[in-house]
Amino acid sequence: MPIVPNLPMNDGHEIPQLGFGVFQVPREETVGAVLHALKTGYRSIDTAAMYGNESEVAEAIARSELDRPEVFVTTKLWNSDQGRDRALRSFEGSLSRLGFDYVDLYLIHWPAPSLGLYVETWEAFTELQRDGRVRSIGVSNFTIEHLERIIDDSGVVPAANQIELHPQLQQVELRRFHSEHGIVTEAWSPLARGQMLRERVFEEIARRRERTPAQVILRWNVQLGNVVIPRSVNPSRIEENFNLFDFSLSDEEMETINGLDQSARIGPDPRTFAMG
Repeated sequence: MPIVPNLPMNDGHEIPQLGFGVFQVPREETVGAVLHALKTGYRSIDTAAMYGNESEVAEAIARSELDRPEVFVTTKLWNSDQGRDRALRSFEGSLSRLGFDYVDLYLIHWPAPSLGLYVETWEAFTELQRDGRVRSIGVSNFTIEHLERIIDDSGVVPAANQIELHPQLQQVELRRFHSEHGIVTEAWSPLARGQMLRERVFEEIARRRERTPAQVILRWNVQLGNVVIPRSVNPSRIEENFNLFDFSLSDEEMETINGLDQSARIGPDPRTFAMG
């Protein structure tokens, strides 16, 4: 079984570089998918209050017979729960559904700037970390502007920022900011919901490497130094996505993929998105 490396975070904790995401995984399929991922070797599971499957993630971890410290669990606060008091109540709900004493990483799901609450919410997150119920705190879908504001106002730098990141949306400036501040970059939708798999360049590299296009794209992310959290309910795909650490892309192949950036999103714009 390949060994997934851990990446250091700026708070002294570590996060596995490969995780398993459960966005849009139906509740009735979550236990089986997560259980298979854990049996395959994944040790990081990424869920959220909005996904509606935190309890099923917890059930899968319990059924896996792994000890709680062996699994890195991330969950997220939804937009409608921003603000100090709501955030603290929402966290208690997530913790109850998960059935844990703590969460490894807790993220603000979106900045939702029109609500004007993400700074206050971040202050609540720092309270949770001080209390020890959250090991690491971070954000998701934050731009440089949003990051600068919470850092300036609180003095606390997020451990991670989970962002849409794939070959057609490479977020170079944001990743540079992350690097300068010791923020781990996590890539959600690394395959652009499958759109990237049809690109000829990945088919060609995959053929040379005797890999799949998905493995090539995920490996590109790994070599950039990102955490990557692919999602699947297909057992063979879950296993395929795990096998990223026994091959490497050449500098030329990396540069070819780097040249595909179009700043093209498949998800909402964080500067305007605020759905509750």
